[in-house]
Amino acid sequence: MKRLLASFLSVCFIITAAEAKEIKGSVKDTDGKAIAGVVVSDGLNTVQTDAKGKFRLDADQDSRFVFISTPAGYISATLEGQTLFYKEINPEVKKYDFVVEKNAKDDTNHNIIVIADPQISERNELPDLQKHSDDITEFVKGMDGDYTFGICLGDIVGWDHTIYPEYNEIMSGAGIDYRYVIGNHDMTNYGRSHETSMTDYSNMYGPAWYSFNVGKVHYVVLNDNFFIGRDWYYIGYLDERQMRWLEKDLSYVPEGSKVVVCMHIPTTLDKSDRDAFRSDIMLDNLCNKPELYAMLQPYDALILSGHMHTADYEQIASNITEINVAGLCGAWWCGEVCIDGSPAGFKIIDMDGEKAEWIYKGCGHPLDYQMKVYINEPDYPGQIVANVWDYDPMWKVEYFEDGVKVADMERFKAQDPLAKELYKDPSSLKRTWVYAAPTENMFKAPVSADAKKLEVKVTDRFGRVYTKVIEK
Repeated sequence: MKRLLASFLSVCFIITAAEAKEIKGSVKDTDGKAIAGVVVSDGLNTVQTDAKGKFRLDADQDSRFVFISTPAGYISATLEGQTLFYKEINPEVKKYDFVVEKNAKDDTNHNIIVIADPQISERNELPDLQKHSDDITEFVKGMDGDYTFGICLGDIVGWDHTIYPEYNEIMSGAGIDYRYVIGNHDMTNYGRSHETSMTDYSNMYGPAWYSFNVGKVHYVVLNDNFFIGRDWYYIGYLDERQMRWLEKDLSYVPEGSKVVVCMHIPTTLDKSDRDAFRSDIMLDNLCNKPELYAMLQPYDALILSGHMHTADYEQIASNITEINVAGLCGAWWCGEVCIDGSPAGFKIIDMDGEKAEWIYKGCGHPLDYQMKVYINEPDYPGQIVANVWDYDPMWKVEYFEDGVKVADMERFKAQDPLAKELYKDPSSLKRTWVYAAPTENMFKAPVSADAKKLEVKVTDRFGRVYTKVIEK
């Protein structure tokens, strides 16, 4: 019996070994200098380049790409604003040689333009995308000169993946390189399986999960859209293949390091989502989030997500923060604001070493446009109301009358009045399922009848102050 079992195990080993293919190559800079210690992966297995910049990797038979985790201080080759850090595995190819360019700028301090859900569903929306891209371009021109790159958090387009090239052409105008995340609308729908759902995205942008390094920060991109049959049949879930890859990828990152995780579907929307599994929100949060949090526990982790077309901030643990970024398309190109009243726009993250600061910029608005204030709305007679869309618990929202502080404004959950008005009649919109969503970033205070000058003063978590004054 033991001899039979041994023979069986030997056969299993042979079969397993036959499923893997050894691939080899190198990583060098543009001067031909070898770069040691670069992590190379096929999306499951990982190795590091040796002192001569060479690697050998047993690639899994199901792996489509071999890719590098671009090292800090370097930039992978780019094409039309896309970063080409990968090569498709081909039986005819003998070697996979990667060339990286020394970053002309010190990337210790760097900036990230973070966009979520451009979601171009029709070509007649491309001129609107162009306006937003022009806004990004102008903003980038006025920045401090630190190295800047972009991240798109998924739903690059709607269902028409033939629009990808036109999208790329428009967004390349900002002159920065973008890294991409796959969204649920970027999946190949009505396909055979989850594994085949990434085909269109990967044909254009490469691996659906990967990592790279900039300055002192390790960046991870994940695919948490798990396809289960149709375009609206998906859940937020990380499959085992990614989990195994992530464990290996993070094993090269020293504990305590800054790790930024980029994904489409948020891990969580509020604390109640984290305390217990909820089947009713599987489309809007990560089902197996505890396992991801456990992997991130040794690090100072920042999670960036999109998908919701709303702005949200969640402090998951003392060392794990999640920022959900509002949509670049607003309410699916049906109006100027997202469904929570946030202006269509993008996030700017300023990374000073491992310290992150951020601010949201509404497209077409100055950078100090950080709230919208309403007075005597029908739903709030005798009150002043403010939507502070980028709010988190470290912010202060104060109300003054005639130069004297009256109160810290009361936070409450409600629909933004402008969003409510814009999206009150879905039948009049080109997308009839658009609606105004309640947001917890609303604030209110009663107004004195004799007050002449009303002022809302907002101080963000980084000490920046924004004010809105209304003269009665």
